Amino acid sequence: MTEARKLFIKTYGCQMNVYDSERMAEALGAKGYVLTDTADDADMVLLNTCHIREKAAEKVYSDLGRLRPLKLSKPDLKIGVAGCVAQAEGEEILKRMPLVDLVVGPQSYHRLPDMLERAEAGARVVDTDFPEEDKFDHLPERKVTRGPSAFLTVQEGCDKFCAFCVVPYTRGAEVSRPFARLMDEARALVGKGVREITLLGQNVNAWSNDGRGLGGLIRELARIDGLERLRYTTSHPNDMAEDLIEAHGTEPKLMPYLHLPVQSGSDRILKAMNRKHTAEQYLRLVERIRAARPDILLTSDFIVGFPGETDTDFEATLDLIRAVGFGSAFSFKYSARPGTPAAEKPELPADLCDARLQTLQALLSEQQRATQEAMLGRELGVLYEKAGRMPGQMVGKSDYLHAVHVADAEARPGDLVRVRITASGPNSLAGERIGA
Repeated sequence: MTEARKLFIKTYGCQMNVYDSERMAEALGAKGYVLTDTADDADMVLLNTCHIREKAAEKVYSDLGRLRPLKLSKPDLKIGVAGCVAQAEGEEILKRMPLVDLVVGPQSYHRLPDMLERAEAGARVVDTDFPEEDKFDHLPERKVTRGPSAFLTVQEGCDKFCAFCVVPYTRGAEVSRPFARLMDEARALVGKGVREITLLGQNVNAWSNDGRGLGGLIRELARIDGLERLRYTTSHPNDMAEDLIEAHGTEPKLMPYLHLPVQSGSDRILKAMNRKHTAEQYLRLVERIRAARPDILLTSDFIVGFPGETDTDFEATLDLIRAVGFGSAFSFKYSARPGTPAAEKPELPADLCDARLQTLQALLSEQQRATQEAMLGRELGVLYEKAGRMPGQMVGKSDYLHAVHVADAEARPGDLVRVRITASGPNSLAGERIGA
């Protein structure tokens, strides 16, 4: 019997990349590859890259450099670069890194088996096209290896063209996957034991198909027997349609958690970012969402130090954070992405950006602690995902996406239980199961 070849995938960045890595592993499974946890014993190494953060390409090149000794010791090892850096850099990766055998963009990874076949024949292959065919039509059936929760990509690409963002250039225009195919894939996931599905998209709430928006899709998915929880990410404030807001109040399977990036609280900076909404519009949107689901936990994204940001602009961002009260948030110093409009503008001094980021993160951390402490004594639903570090301990996610540790020796992953929260830590909660 032929020994299976081993595949190591390193995933950078967002949940979309996590999903894409799973699908690439399934595509290469058709070539006889099985996943391994280390590059050292791999027959193929695939770096699934992200281009959002500062110096993303340099990090990938650095990681590739660390693979050089392994490639020298194993000449038959195949090395590939996938994802958004692959899309942005293309042929340049092959020029700078002779050890790389193939480069594939995020819209072309269904072609990986054919690309690998050509690489095994001695070619160095690049595919960063935006093909006309739907890659999902060419991928094998989903396999579930991550437990009772799964991602489902429903939408890709972005038409918003925020001045700081490369996504429209690396992921392409907004495309919604067909309703019927999403329903089929969701049913298949549930049939394999999935109890919670997170719908993914660069602008997931822009999804529309067959006369439905995302709210309609959620309602249909909620009718699937055995599917207990639904979430979605990442959203744009301009695409929060009324039927989606209403679904937060009427659909019990839609969890009370929403990631709604705002980026800044200054109208002047929001306009420079090409966000096409104001701080006041965002605040009124939050009011409508909370009217539909008063207990919803909101998270967001913030960029500090965007070109031209003044002290007054920064204070407006702090004011918005105080007004909303976030459960948590991602926050970053602005860093120029090559090819974006903002990259042509002069950047602010690094020490000023550092100071603003520390101030903003201190406020967000205070709000996060208050949110978690407010969970003490509450009874929450928790979906167990894996065994904890302590004997007899289980770890799962609450309705509000908090990690929760519970002493529950008789439980197993996939159990959905009621838990009374008894303790709050920096990044997680602890509780005791209610009932048997």
